[in-house]
Amino acid sequence: MSTNLKATIGVAVLALVIIVGAVLTTQKKEVSPAAAAQSLVRENSHRLSTAADGKTTVVEFLDFECEACGAAYPDVERLRAEYGDRITYVVRYFPIASHPNAFNSAHAAEAAARQGKFEEMYKKLFDNQAAWGHKEQSQAAIFEQYATELGLDLAKFKADVASPEVSARVEADATDGQALGVQGTPTFFIDGEKHNADPNYDMLKAAIDSSLTR
Repeated sequence: MSTNLKATIGVAVLALVIIVGAVLTTQKKEVSPAAAAQSLVRENSHRLSTAADGKTTVVEFLDFECEACGAAYPDVERLRAEYGDRITYVVRYFPIASHPNAFNSAHAAEAAARQGKFEEMYKKLFDNQAAWGHKEQSQAAIFEQYATELGLDLAKFKADVASPEVSARVEADATDGQALGVQGTPTFFIDGEKHNADPNYDMLKAAIDSSLTR
């Protein structure tokens, strides 16, 4: 192999190493801590409770049709009842495409939120998940029934469910989740730390208690 050829190959390899290193560095810097904190809780995120001291924040990325989310729901409600406004509890949408009514249910919750009834619809959807979940056909009529039971303006509700604004709002939550590394539901963040392994009452309580005692 000639000296010139060796030199050319050496330069090419060095350039490749530099390029790969630059790409990896860029990927690592894609989500800075400040950006992650900002995208974890937005100004318009739905808060089920707000701690006056702002010390402990629990964020749940969920899919109303997800069976694991439904299984975690009683534990979440138990924790919310126990801690009340000692913690800030934030709910964010992360509908899973393989669930037939994941987006419909998220749109229903967001449409209800626009009439001040997010928490009520949140509870309706989880309390009745077994009745409407995992049906191939649209469950829009069921969600409209829930809206009526909650005393919502049904015409406005239906218009909001179908609106691009509501769709964009749901997609914005999902986009934030993806940027934060959410891959499935439910995924919990407690003071910015991700918890997605066996999110049961004991695990969540231990993390919340640890945060409150810091």
